[in-house]
Amino acid sequence: MKNIITLRSLFVVVLLTSLLGCNKSSNSGNTSRATGWQINDKNGGFQYNTSFKEQETAPGLVFVEGGTFTRGKVQDDVMHDWNNSPNQQHVQSFYMDETEVTNLMYLEYLDYIKRVYPPDNPAFKAIYNGAVPDTLVWRNRLGYSEMMVENYLRHPAYRNYPVVGVSWVQAVEFANWRSNRVAEIGLQEAGYLEKNSHIPGELVTSTSNFNIDTYINAPKETYKDSLGLHLGGKGKRRNDSIVSYATRETGAIVLKYRLPTEAEWEYAALGLTELRSYNVYRGRKKYPWDGQYTRSGNRKVKGDQLANFKQGKGDYGGISGWSDDGADITNEVMSYEPNNFGIYDMAGNVAEWVADVYRPIVDDEFNDFGYYRGNVYTKNSIGEDGTFKVIGTDDIEFETLSNGKVVARGLPGQISQVPVDENETYLRTNFSRSNNINFRDGDERSSRFFQDFEEGDSEKKDTTRKMYNSPLHKASSDSKSYDRSNTKTSLINDEVRVYKGGSWKDREYWLDPAQRRYYPQDMATNYIGFRCAMSRVGSKSLSTKKRKN
Repeated sequence: MKNIITLRSLFVVVLLTSLLGCNKSSNSGNTSRATGWQINDKNGGFQYNTSFKEQETAPGLVFVEGGTFTRGKVQDDVMHDWNNSPNQQHVQSFYMDETEVTNLMYLEYLDYIKRVYPPDNPAFKAIYNGAVPDTLVWRNRLGYSEMMVENYLRHPAYRNYPVVGVSWVQAVEFANWRSNRVAEIGLQEAGYLEKNSHIPGELVTSTSNFNIDTYINAPKETYKDSLGLHLGGKGKRRNDSIVSYATRETGAIVLKYRLPTEAEWEYAALGLTELRSYNVYRGRKKYPWDGQYTRSGNRKVKGDQLANFKQGKGDYGGISGWSDDGADITNEVMSYEPNNFGIYDMAGNVAEWVADVYRPIVDDEFNDFGYYRGNVYTKNSIGEDGTFKVIGTDDIEFETLSNGKVVARGLPGQISQVPVDENETYLRTNFSRSNNINFRDGDERSSRFFQDFEEGDSEKKDTTRKMYNSPLHKASSDSKSYDRSNTKTSLINDEVRVYKGGSWKDREYWLDPAQRRYYPQDMATNYIGFRCAMSRVGSKSLSTKKRKN
């Protein structure tokens, strides 16, 4: 009997110890290691999302695990561009659109613009007109193409074809719009916004809408003319009675869509997973697929072309009844096999805009991590009353492009941006100015006219022209004039952007992911489209398995 009581007592002690241990470990995530205070205490104090596990993959994207790769050309440089010599770079993990942005995706954007900023209102007319793709890019002085001009963008037959006629500027504005719409839905699902508060109509108007930066910095300015859309403390997330609006600390705000950098695009196009040997890559690739040929070696589809490109002079798709690549112009997305990252059409179909400003040299001597040329650092504008300056319907920020087209770069509901100044740059070693586009290639120190520069020239817009003597066209909304000078020696300036990948109009040579070309950021063609990317936060890999190496 005594032994039984002793055993029962021992069992109770062990049970209590285990329960206390479990309780301690379960609360350890909400106890500060700095102070010992409780995080997310219902009585108040520091509030933080300690249960966040993983960044969710946003709509349309696939995960691309970053790593080191050899950026640069594999093929002979027959064009003698000498603009992408092999160099080793490291890319952080990110997300990339599975396909190019399609006509249907872009039409949804245009529909939203038309509903929120009706073009029949003279104040908003330029917003919609500035967003519409240039369908006249299909015209050819010695070819019949009016059917494409009239139908390619809007006809349902082309709904899943990549959108073209979109300039780099328009692609950036689409990515900004997409960011806000996806973030809006995410906050609804997290309980911070009322369901269906994103639908244009009585609730969402030009004076009352959602913008990520405005919501983070001045949340009461979003939907300010509509009642009941902010749930505040009534949200589903725990402790919303204390945190009335979502902040970055909640993890509920989706990261922004953007154009991929050139390094990210090239890395994603290569799909290097099949070349991996332990912790190194065994070589570089000529195409997004494995092998040295454009035709498939798969037994079932042997001989089929793996991408949509121009086969030869006058040959855009093969002989009738025996088509080589299944298309004469663009083709429906996902018509060809994806690469090893699961991304479609990284060669052929349409070439694609990337974020970078073009320069002939990739300056890997200065940076080999997350390489990108094009940084222009800005900050939120503060009004005289000390509050954020939110753009209203009377002060929409328009920009007149070099071709005379007017586009909106700051819509109602956004916080106006201004360049960073000495408050952010004073005694910094990592950056010293707002505009860094021409850093080490076009600025005063890289120019042969170094002695001619005066102090302060580095912030002037024409600094690059001392090194790259490109034409300077003048255009306004009512007049235009060409630069007719015969002394220009370059087409490069701070407004030309890189585009990557071959297109339906290009020969095989341009399918190499390392190829890089450039085009004015405010002009469009019938062979350049785009896709979006998103940065990755947190761990480099999706796998939680501990690596042996």
